[in-house]
Amino acid sequence: MYSSEDIINKTITFVKDTLANAEGGHDWFHIERVYKNALLISKTEQADTFIIALGALLHDIADSKFYDGDETVGPKKAAAFLTGLHVDPLVIEHVCQIIKHISFKGGNETQTFKSLELDIVQDADRLDAIGAIGIARCFNYGGFKNRGLYDPQIKPNLNMTKEEYKNSTAPTINHFYEKLLLLKDRMNTETGKKIALERHNYMLGFLEQFYNEWKGNK
Repeated sequence: MYSSEDIINKTITFVKDTLANAEGGHDWFHIERVYKNALLISKTEQADTFIIALGALLHDIADSKFYDGDETVGPKKAAAFLTGLHVDPLVIEHVCQIIKHISFKGGNETQTFKSLELDIVQDADRLDAIGAIGIARCFNYGGFKNRGLYDPQIKPNLNMTKEEYKNSTAPTINHFYEKLLLLKDRMNTETGKKIALERHNYMLGFLEQFYNEWKGNK
């Protein structure tokens, strides 16, 4: 049997190899940041750090955005990998539940699974979607999908269904209002909320500067 440390190290290698050619906002470095944020948040919570580590490392092993919206691929890949390492089936099930329920998905879908470990990994993932890194990732993905930067005639849609959210082709700036600026109030942990507030304010400053430059005011 492998030790917890061995399993985590093997998982890191597996994720690095699997995401070697991934889009820049969903690559190994994104996983690494989420992993570090999750461990940081877990220091102030009474939670299972082994499940948190595996959940953070595997949460985007097959993001549905890159698999024609198929949300079953990620949990299946994670389960197959962890089963091969003889990880406890209860741990595997918990990790798969984290992968299934971590995503924002438009923000209007009821979360049917809850655990402190999910709360922590979800906060860590959401922190990487806001602040300076979040801005960089947002525009990187917009470029990857060939979306415009901004169009004053196309207003943000704050009441999208899950399918509308997944299929949106709106300009990148709209995504700030449809997701990024909403995350501050959707954090689960006190540590997550504290970090999110600082990053949220940074985004507000960016948007103010963006609009001033767009209008030629600065």
